[in-house]
Amino acid sequence: MGLKKRTKVSAEFSMSSLTDIIFLLLIFFMLTSSLVIPNALNLKLPGKSNSNKPPSQEQPNIINVSSSGKYTWNGASVSLRDIEMRVKELKKQGRKKVTVILSPHDNAPNQTVVAIMDVAYRWGIDAILTDPK
Repeated sequence: MGLKKRTKVSAEFSMSSLTDIIFLLLIFFMLTSSLVIPNALNLKLPGKSNSNKPPSQEQPNIINVSSSGKYTWNGASVSLRDIEMRVKELKKQGRKKVTVILSPHDNAPNQTVVAIMDVAYRWGIDAILTDPK
């Protein structure tokens, strides 16, 4: 009786399990990414306005940040605590829309600019960031 032994090894494998795993990972990342809500600052960049409203007659609140990280509010030197107190006063005056213009120096530290944006976010006011000087 002449039985032949099969000595040839097959190098093939099933791709169906691999595609199942990839499909499940894809679904997982799609679902989890839709649940993530970014915590962003309310940042408005200057741009062209299409509205025909006349400009407001009140003085704009301009916050300058120097290259050394010092703050000025409409030309007067202030600290971060003073800025927060002034923003609090503006908010308590009962105006519907409070806006500050943030004008950083080109070499201003990022944390000083973000600190102002954080104050604006906490008090619910609009902060317009201008191009660095």
